[in-house]
Amino acid sequence: MSATLSKQAGVAAIEFALVCSVFFTALLGVVEFGRLLWTWNAATEATRLGARLGVVCDMNDADIKSQMIERLPALAAGNITIAYLNPPQAENTCTVATCKAVRVSLTGYEHDMIIPFLPLTLTLPPFTTTLRREYMHSTNNPVCD
Repeated sequence: MSATLSKQAGVAAIEFALVCSVFFTALLGVVEFGRLLWTWNAATEATRLGARLGVVCDMNDADIKSQMIERLPALAAGNITIAYLNPPQAENTCTVATCKAVRVSLTGYEHDMIIPFLPLTLTLPPFTTTLRREYMHSTNNPVCD
C-alpha cells in the first residue's frame, strides 16, 4: 500500500493546479465581462454628456472633450468627434445663430482585457449622440466651467 501512496503523492497537487487555473481564468473572464459592460455604459454616457455640453456651451469649447475624458479616463481626445449641424449644408459650416444640432461621436476606443493566458484587445463600436441646438453660450453658464 505504501508503494501506491508514493506514486499518487503529487497527483492531487497537479489536479488542483489544473482545476484552479481553469477556474480562476473563468472567474476573471466573468469579472472582465462586467468591466467591459461598465466601459460600454461609460462610453455611452460620455457621448451623451458631450452632446449635452455641445448644445449649451460655446462652439468647440475645450471643456466638452475634457469632461468626456473625465467620464472615461482611458479615452483620448482623438477618439472624439464633435460636429455642428445645419442641414442641408455640410457639417461644421454653421454659426451659433444657424446651427440646428450637435452630433458627438466616439470611435476607435480600445478596451484591453485582463484575462490571463488570453491577451485580448477589443475595439468598441462607434457611439453617437445627436441633440438639437439650445443656448450654445458659455458665459455665466456653470455647466461649461
